[in-house]
Amino acid sequence: MDLRFIGKDPKSGDHGSPAVWVDGENRDLVIQGWTADGRTLEESAKDVRLPGHESVIRVPRRLIPQLREAIRVAESD
Repeated sequence: MDLRFIGKDPKSGDHGSPAVWVDGENRDLVIQGWTADGRTLEESAKDVRLPGHESVIRVPRRLIPQLREAIRVAESD
């Protein structure tokens, strides 16, 4: 795996979350975020069943610039 670090939440200080990487092999986005609370899990389950091997994470809006950059990198050749 060849992860390229794009950035992290500018307000996270010395803490590492949330953050985003691009996998250099397959261009997947790898996102670290806060584990969703029970209410969020309940609401999201109304639309999509959550299998045991998946999770719902919450990423703050202030990470959107890093997500845009990650998408740009993932889409580039």
